[in-house]
Amino acid sequence: MVAIAGLITAAAVGGYRLNLTPSEPLGLWRIEALRRSAEIGDLVFVCPPATAKFEEARRRGYLRRGLCAGGFAPLIKTVAALPGQHVEITDHVVIDGRSLAASAVRKTDGEGRTITPYPGGVVPSGHLYLHSSFASSYDSRYFGPIPDSGLLGLARPILTFDP
Repeated sequence: MVAIAGLITAAAVGGYRLNLTPSEPLGLWRIEALRRSAEIGDLVFVCPPATAKFEEARRRGYLRRGLCAGGFAPLIKTVAALPGQHVEITDHVVIDGRSLAASAVRKTDGEGRTITPYPGGVVPSGHLYLHSSFASSYDSRYFGPIPDSGLLGLARPILTFDP
């Protein structure tokens, strides 16, 4: 039992994380240090801010418990828009006049509960607009841009599989 606890601790300290949500392939991932500013298309690990919106998301089962502030697990998402870019939400996401692929916006979640989309706007300084192509992903379509201060690094798959 001590050996297993030691192995888990070493993995966490080494930047390894298990992804158990279908937003990205399931399995073992690693957080790789990002030694530059985030760019469009980067697949990243990010801690969501400890806000009432994210607490509600955890109660609904969209987020798991973890080591981020507020007790949230880090998210794995793709950076879709950077500060200064304009995000429009219709039945899908439009960034600076261009439709974002696989970005349908739902009015209800998988349990039939109403889910309110982000109203759109300009991504503020110090924030990132995040996306996952998984149709039921809880991403910036619903929570809007989040502070880049929660950025942990690039997300690198180590041993993953699609369910």
